[in-house]
Amino acid sequence: MPEPARGRFDPLPAAAAEPAHSFGQAIRAFFGNRILTLAALASGAANFITYGLSNFATLFLMREKGMTLEEVAIWYALAVGLGMGAGIFVSGRLIDRFGVTNKAAYASIPAWSLVLALPFFLGFAAADSWQLALPLLFVPLFLNSFFLPATVTFVQSEVDPGARVISGALLLLVMNLIGLGLGPTFVGMASDFFRPQYGEHALRMAFYALAPMYLIAALLFAWLARMIKRSSPASSDSRQASD
Repeated sequence: MPEPARGRFDPLPAAAAEPAHSFGQAIRAFFGNRILTLAALASGAANFITYGLSNFATLFLMREKGMTLEEVAIWYALAVGLGMGAGIFVSGRLIDRFGVTNKAAYASIPAWSLVLALPFFLGFAAADSWQLALPLLFVPLFLNSFFLPATVTFVQSEVDPGARVISGALLLLVMNLIGLGLGPTFVGMASDFFRPQYGEHALRMAFYALAPMYLIAALLFAWLARMIKRSSPASSDSRQASD
């Protein structure tokens, strides 16, 4: 099968004629764009939560909530699969619905999802039993996934067709350097730090220490939404009209 021309299915057919960017050009274009850089940093902050939580959730449910390995294999696995899968699907539908008329929705939807997830995350950490903790955990698993389709789609729509592959790779690189590289490390170090004072509840305190990252990530996405709104053509036209 012949490879379709890049940009062939874009709303602006002229984009298909643009040549592919070199590796260096794509990197400079990505990190030279403040909006794309902020999108990567905000996604990294959200991924910090996702990886910090997911790498220790099983241990936490078994150590502090009393789940057996068999119960984890069934009920926690279902919560992760259904929660994260549904979150990605619903986020995509919301972006399709609101992103067409308001490009800032690519950032404002993840911002609100993180704010809404925070109290449920705290409830999960504080719950006395896994039967209560797991339903509370389902909500953050669902809402924490909202940022992923939003930012991936946004970055792909903001760059030239010839730079989409490397731009998507750079986004994932930043996300994973921050999220996978630092999230689990932070939670593990926090658990070790709290162990002398809190003993078997050290991991619960580490999750409490992780909670402020929800607000940090939400603020980064709110800042990104503001930058997108200010850079949109509609905003520029309105400012010119007012002048």
